[in-house]
Amino acid sequence: MSAIFILIAILVTMVLIMVGIYNRMVSLNQRCDQAFADVDVQLRQRQDLVPNLVETVKGYAKHEKETLDAVIKARQQAVAANGPAEQSAAEGMLGAALGKLFALAEAYPDLKANTNFLELQRELSDIENKIAAARRFFNNSVQEYNTVIKQIPGNFIAPMGNFTERDFFEIPEASRPELEKAPDVSF
Repeated sequence: MSAIFILIAILVTMVLIMVGIYNRMVSLNQRCDQAFADVDVQLRQRQDLVPNLVETVKGYAKHEKETLDAVIKARQQAVAANGPAEQSAAEGMLGAALGKLFALAEAYPDLKANTNFLELQRELSDIENKIAAARRFFNNSVQEYNTVIKQIPGNFIAPMGNFTERDFFEIPEASRPELEKAPDVSF
């Protein structure tokens, strides 16, 4: 009779452990969703700032249409992107296009002195810092979640709850050469 109670106690303990692990996976998955939403908010703020920046530069650099069009196109792709992988690729391209835009500003002293441009540049710099912090938090959350679903006993429980590995928010290899290339500046 006591063997049955011991067996029942062991089964109950195992079920409680499994429930605890499952609940931890749910919690970590939710944290990843929340962290991605935080990144998304910062990215949207940057995307909303880009048209104002482009309009300010247009007034001073009318003949730099190619650079301005590249920024606008990159912004549109960033707005349309979904999920960490797509968004990180699109945001990488937007970052590269903005880098070219700021390099372009070096050729126009009046633009560099414009208070609207300077304020937009400062605001963009502030948003970039917030994006970096939000990305770090998101990637940390993903790393913790992925670790739990890959470790024993989580790797046995994860398939039962349809928990799958999540992608980090990083710049894809294909976009890195474009970001690492120095912008062309002509006077």
